[in-house]
Amino acid sequence: MNRAWDVPVHDSTRVRDVRVAAETACREARLGPHRTAIAALVATELATNLLKHAGGGRVVINLVERPAANGTARTPAVQLVALDHGPGIADVAAARRDGFTTTPSSLGAGLGTCLRISNAFDLHSVRGRGTLALARIDPEPAPWPAAPRVGGINIPLAPAELSGDVWTWARSGPVLTLMLADGLGHGPKAAEASAAAVEELHRTAQLPPADILRRLDTALRPTRGAAVAVAQLDTDARELRFAGVGNAGSRLRTADGWQALVSHPGIVGAAFPATVPVQRLPWTADSLLVLHSDGLPSRWTPPDDPYLLTRDPALIAAAVLRDASSAASPARDDTSVAVLAPECRTEAHDHP
Repeated sequence: MNRAWDVPVHDSTRVRDVRVAAETACREARLGPHRTAIAALVATELATNLLKHAGGGRVVINLVERPAANGTARTPAVQLVALDHGPGIADVAAARRDGFTTTPSSLGAGLGTCLRISNAFDLHSVRGRGTLALARIDPEPAPWPAAPRVGGINIPLAPAELSGDVWTWARSGPVLTLMLADGLGHGPKAAEASAAAVEELHRTAQLPPADILRRLDTALRPTRGAAVAVAQLDTDARELRFAGVGNAGSRLRTADGWQALVSHPGIVGAAFPATVPVQRLPWTADSLLVLHSDGLPSRWTPPDDPYLLTRDPALIAAAVLRDASSAASPARDDTSVAVLAPECRTEAHDHP
């Protein structure tokens, strides 16, 4: 799922660009005309909101994998995320209601209607800090599965639409494996490496992390290679196992704060280390895992908003990316963030 569209929205002409990007993504995901029309409507509403209420922002469109009935993750869907640093929404509950129009000049859909017609919709807003809105559109009008709680965001280095980064997940019995791969450099060759990693992960998800990385090393030998982080959650044992090679970053939230997980130096597919250390850590209701590529600034600050941490994992990933971004330090590489959250979290309302 390397295709991605990052559309800055700072004037009315960009609303059309967001809609066209959403329609293109739907074609890539092979969505039918009706589902494509829904995605176009949601995209237009999100982009219009950015102009009318936040003074601008960006809409990121990714192809993601919907959990299938057997627990695998291979059905394509379109994910739209609107990010801004605006004033926030005064009444989030009202904005979620169907029929509540966000602006007189909009299409009259409103975020409540976007919630109703999307397979998944989530919203987080903090007064004075900005708003994040997430929608997913599937080939069929069925609710997005509540589990597993895994999601992410992927942004290519502008102006490309092909990212060298990728994240994916797979389940084998009680074990869920989350992987983030950062193909060396950027562009088509980097995307080729990370796409090969995705295919191999889905063939080897039943193996422990170090063995997965060794299999990935073999699969990526014909490519330029990648930095790869593999996190494996055993839901029966409540244990997280982590191994990484290269400069993909990882942080785990525990009851005591945030802990960096260490990857081993090397390149999967080019310069694989002789040994791959595996970290084993307890997984609790307070745990939250963030994997990211080196497109994210190295000194990013983990989120501490307890309300945000109850939201959709992709929304959490978007917050990490948004809050680490700076106009004074533009991105110099593709950027991907993936989040794994406990399935037992209770829903919380946004706060003012």
